[in-house]
Amino acid sequence: MSAVRELKAEARERVGKGGAREVRRGGRVPAVIYGGDMAGRAISLDANETRHLIFAGRFLTTVFELDVAGEKTRVIPRDYQLDPVKDTPLHVDFMRVTVGQTVAVEVPVHFVDQEASPGLKNGGTLNVVRHTIELNVPTDAIPTAIEASLKGLEIGDSVHISAVTLPAGVSAVIDRDFTIATIAVPATLGAEAEQEAADVAQASKAESEAAKTAG
Repeated sequence: MSAVRELKAEARERVGKGGAREVRRGGRVPAVIYGGDMAGRAISLDANETRHLIFAGRFLTTVFELDVAGEKTRVIPRDYQLDPVKDTPLHVDFMRVTVGQTVAVEVPVHFVDQEASPGLKNGGTLNVVRHTIELNVPTDAIPTAIEASLKGLEIGDSVHISAVTLPAGVSAVIDRDFTIATIAVPATLGAEAEQEAADVAQASKAESEAAKTAG
């Protein structure tokens, strides 16, 4: 489960594009806190620290305790923007959360028991349909990942969300038994099957033409 991390922030008075540019020139990232039946609050973060947190992974599934001049607010990042050229953070949106509150987050899927899949042993390939799954999770118990077992799966079999054991209090946002991954036919077998079908079709065509000629 993700632990709550502390993050220093500063209040900012100027908002809008001009204020945001001024903040960025000072080596900081403009951000906003919203939600919780309270007015939005404009803040700024250290640019280097924010970039490190984003690229370290799991940024959008980590609960932070923002410290603004000693005033602490528990939040979760809901969105961020990066410069399309430099990959530097341009803005971050935080949502206020409380202990026990449930939020929807994207959680990565880890595929386990690959050595116990006959389909993979026989040359099948793992075709991942969903690398992440959107889950409703308690903010104080956000899983860092969920595990999907491939044990016993043959070529052509699929893993559905119903086969995954989710932590207590966690549920999928999508209310249907969707596919997470499949064990696909090996590319070589697929090519051989296509060639065989083409050969059969060609032979059938030749036989038909021969029959017409004989007639």
